[in-house]
Amino acid sequence: MLFGKTIVVTGVSSGIGQRTAELAAQMGANVIGIDVVKPKHNVGTFLEGDLSTQDGVDSIIDALPNEIDALCNVAGVSGTGGAAITLAINFFGLKALSEGLAGKIRTSGSIVNVASMAGFGWRQNTQRASAIAKMDGFPNIEKVMGDFAIPNELGYPISKEILLVWTMLAAHQDRFKSRNIRVNAVSPGPVETPILTQFRHVLGDERVNSDVNRVGRAGTAADIAPVILFLCSDAARWVNGNNIATDGGLEASVTIEELAL
Repeated sequence: MLFGKTIVVTGVSSGIGQRTAELAAQMGANVIGIDVVKPKHNVGTFLEGDLSTQDGVDSIIDALPNEIDALCNVAGVSGTGGAAITLAINFFGLKALSEGLAGKIRTSGSIVNVASMAGFGWRQNTQRASAIAKMDGFPNIEKVMGDFAIPNELGYPISKEILLVWTMLAAHQDRFKSRNIRVNAVSPGPVETPILTQFRHVLGDERVNSDVNRVGRAGTAADIAPVILFLCSDAARWVNGNNIATDGGLEASVTIEELAL
C-alpha cells in the first residue's frame, strides 16, 4: 500500500516510531526517520532533529525534501521532565513541523499524529484545549502554563488533549484542506515501549495497571504501527479529522463506565 511513497517518521529511534519505520520500509516506502538520538539500526535515511524549539523545527523542515507523501508524528516524551518540555515536544513542536511541511507534502498526502488514551479528557477540557491548539508558533510555554493553570505533573495528558483537538481543527484548516492533506490521530493505551516505566511515574501504577487489566494486556509497537500506516495509505483517502483508538478496547471500556451505558 505504500510502495514508492516517501514517509517521514519522527521518534524513529525506539518504540512505536522504530516499528512504524521498519514496517513502512517493508511495505515499499522510502523512509526518512527523525530523532534526537541516532537509531542503533537505521531504516532508510536518518535525520537528527530536535522538536522542542522553533529553531530545531525549522532546521528539520529545511533538511527535508519536497514531495513527501506522509508525516508520522510519533515522537513524544512521557512528562517526567515537566510540563514545559512535554508541551513543547508533544504539541507545539509537532504542530510547527506539520504546518511548516504543508507545502512539502504532496496533494492528497497525510499527517498522522500519535495521541494517547491519556487525552480522553479533552471533552471535559475543551475550552482550554481549543484555546491552546489555536495558538501560533512557539509561545512562552511557562506563561501558557500559568494562564491555563497547568500543573507540572499533568503535562502529558494535557498535551494529548490539545493534540486531539488540534487534529480536528487542522483537518479543516486551509493550509491542509486546500491541498487535500488529511490530518488524523491514533490513540494507543499502555504500550510496551522503553518509556512505559516513565508513564508509571507520571500516571501512577494504579492507573496503568487498571488500563492494562481492562483489555487483558499492554499493547506493543507492532499493534500500533499498522494503523498509523493505514492512515498514510490511499486506503484511508476518505478518513480525515479522526482519532482511531488503537487500545484493545480501552476507550470503549472507559466510555461505558463514564456514561453508565
